[in-house]
Amino acid sequence: MEKLYISGGNPLRGTVTISGAKNSAVALIPASILAESPVIIDNLPHINDVEIYIKILKELGAAVKLEGSSLYIDPRGIQSKPLPNGKVQKLRASYYLMGAMLGRFGEAMIGLPGGCNLGPRPIDQHIKGFEALGATVESMDGSLSLKATELRGDKIYLDVVSVGATINIMLAAARSEGLTIIENAAKEPEIIDVATLLTSMGATIKGAGTDVIRITGKSKLLGCRHSIIPDRIEAGTYMIAAAATRGDVTIEQVIPRHLEGITAKLEEMGIRVLEGDESIRVAPQKQTPFRSVNVRTGPYPGFATDLQQPMTSLLSISEGTSVVTDSIYAARFRHVDELARMGARINVEGSSAFIEGNAAGLRGAQVTASDLRAGAALVVAALSAQGVTEIGGVEHIDRGYDMLEEKLLALGANVWRKDERVGIHGA
Repeated sequence: MEKLYISGGNPLRGTVTISGAKNSAVALIPASILAESPVIIDNLPHINDVEIYIKILKELGAAVKLEGSSLYIDPRGIQSKPLPNGKVQKLRASYYLMGAMLGRFGEAMIGLPGGCNLGPRPIDQHIKGFEALGATVESMDGSLSLKATELRGDKIYLDVVSVGATINIMLAAARSEGLTIIENAAKEPEIIDVATLLTSMGATIKGAGTDVIRITGKSKLLGCRHSIIPDRIEAGTYMIAAAATRGDVTIEQVIPRHLEGITAKLEEMGIRVLEGDESIRVAPQKQTPFRSVNVRTGPYPGFATDLQQPMTSLLSISEGTSVVTDSIYAARFRHVDELARMGARINVEGSSAFIEGNAAGLRGAQVTASDLRAGAALVVAALSAQGVTEIGGVEHIDRGYDMLEEKLLALGANVWRKDERVGIHGA
């Protein structure tokens, strides 16, 4: 079992380049199924979720080749096959196969998704959308069976704002007949990214990035070349890490507008953030304690739930009491017990965490990541802590952070990975 070790206390300094967005990649790869000629996706992050998706496409019959950060997908050989278990249960975003396979073949049999355990994340809004387009959906032994003799556009109102449901309905609607209107749609940048790909493939999509999206499907979509947007969550994580270590880090290849939520909170804490056209610099920090702030997660452009956990680590070393409320995933506080091992003082009540800041700092300890962003939170905490922190559950971190150790080492962090069965293989 691999573990990540960090000897903390070193200010991060230098420049880091952000990879393509994980939350885009896991939707764009299955979207390629809808095309009837090759698709090339550039700026692809090298993460475990992408590797799993590549294996799934190969199982379905696609020709797939990865060269550097570019993924070549020829979907012409893909066949409609049931995927009731196995690899689809290793990642949450496997549900995008439902919309893609339904749009391409008019049928799909997909096992219920896995990924991080963050409490109930129902897919009822996905099903509502598929049924509105004309599909019959049945639950069968832990899988969903979707069938449609014909997909026709319709008006669909989402009862809750859902990124996954918005994208999944877009995928199916892209090859439906007529006009599909999604009301109360999510507005995240990753949705615009998917819409850009589908438009390049031949669909007509208007309103992506607003709460009303109109999709005019086409019976046939063609391949194209598309570059993934920068990962705003990875960028936000490095912004928080730079602040936590009182470092000086320039984060390149970002879209600053996508990071306004985290930028505003860092500035409220007294941290200098300087924006460029495609970069953000977290400037040298004064030795005065960070101010406490209150954070409430929300749909974009609100504070991203994926940054809530790393932000909790930063607030643990601020001055005063902060309140973090996660209105998206109330169960996203499993990292709190691990932070407590490092000296954090946090009390969770319902969907809120009350953080009594410890400006004296945290200390290294043995901790375990329970999910992807919890792992990021522990990395941030370890970078700021005195002593060595041993982080288990590294496989969760590998799901979403491209070249984590290499990027941290380049910024001056003292970090290494060790396989307890074999020995050190990175330092």
